[in-house]
Amino acid sequence: MTDPQEDELAQLRARVVQLEAERRPRKHRLRSFFAALLVIIGCVLAPLSVVATWTADVIGDTDRYVKTVQPLASDADIQEAAARRVTDAVMTRLDLTTLLSDVAPTERPRLEKALGKLGDSLEGAVRSFVHDKAQAVMASDAFQTIWTEANRRVHSAVDKALTGNGGGAVHLDDDTVTLDLAPVVEQVKQRLVDSGMTVAAKIPEVHTNFTLVKSEDLGQIRTYFRLLQLAGTWLPVVAVVLAAAGILLAGRRRRALITAALGFAVATALLGIGLTVGRVIYLDALPAGVSQPAAGSVYDTLTRFLRRGVRVVVALGVVLALAAWLTGSGRRATYLRRLWSSCIRALRGVADRAGLRTGPVGPFVRRYRTWIVWVLVGAAVLAYLLWSYPTGWVVVGLALALLFALAVVEFLAVTPDEDRDRDPATVP
Repeated sequence: MTDPQEDELAQLRARVVQLEAERRPRKHRLRSFFAALLVIIGCVLAPLSVVATWTADVIGDTDRYVKTVQPLASDADIQEAAARRVTDAVMTRLDLTTLLSDVAPTERPRLEKALGKLGDSLEGAVRSFVHDKAQAVMASDAFQTIWTEANRRVHSAVDKALTGNGGGAVHLDDDTVTLDLAPVVEQVKQRLVDSGMTVAAKIPEVHTNFTLVKSEDLGQIRTYFRLLQLAGTWLPVVAVVLAAAGILLAGRRRRALITAALGFAVATALLGIGLTVGRVIYLDALPAGVSQPAAGSVYDTLTRFLRRGVRVVVALGVVLALAAWLTGSGRRATYLRRLWSSCIRALRGVADRAGLRTGPVGPFVRRYRTWIVWVLVGAAVLAYLLWSYPTGWVVVGLALALLFALAVVEFLAVTPDEDRDRDPATVP
């Protein structure tokens, strides 16, 4: 017979176990909710962090901005659009009806030879002549210098366009940012004079604007951009800290890490898609007088480093997710680790049969294997953090270099004899 007290005690214990089981899910659900919330907020902030970093690095740094836009001076679409704009400005200042009569008799044959047969197509011939000289200026080193120096002044106006501060040679009129091409016009006037069109010397100083940015939503963009500029470089830190807090709070941290890494990658990839779609919308909204190829070149150049940042975050998220999955206890991950260890152990066996010995290095690596692995991981992370402007390929390269280093450690640490009965899945 059983003691009634023991039966009662057993019932009480069972009841306590039942109550604890009922309480755990509520705690677990609440904890999981906040963990998921923190991870989601971090993922939402990820693309904003990329834009904030681009704002600080490109728009906030004059030297880097100039280095970014400097190749545009060699862009064929930019040169053609600027040449047409300068040609229009010069032609509006030329009095074609009195062009030949104002030319000195000694200069008239030289001008007629340069313009060719005039006849009734005087305006077309002069325009073609002026356009050729303008194109020659655009293709010269002089335009490279003018463009570089102008864009140093452009930087403050772009900052003004997007933040409301600054000024300079670039003007902000309503929803348009324009570059003054007056120095280029002067170069064209001098070439016209040198080619025989001395009447061009009488053209007064011409200020003509070349459109860099035009958008009806520039005022609204400026507000958002200013907020991102104020966020500065600490917004990426906030995003990472929130995601890390969510991972630590989660019950299944490895799964949370994989989710957060992929979430960062997907959210940032959506930003890259948005940049591509936004380019099409932006170009379609341009007025007829603005060269779409030139505007597209400006857009692509200004967003080049932003797209690079997108690729970096996507690559980093995918690498972290793969690393977390491969070190987990899943069936496929365990199989891959066993295959990895088997291949390295087989290679070590071939080296042993060939007479290659590790000497004292092997025992040292076997003894401090865990520490060596963490040092290598820390070195890879440090290399990424110290890299001035990492790219997606830098992330992939560092991951492959770390993988190779881990393979070397495993090769030095593992010997076929001592690990014959060892479970490969436990090898780090």
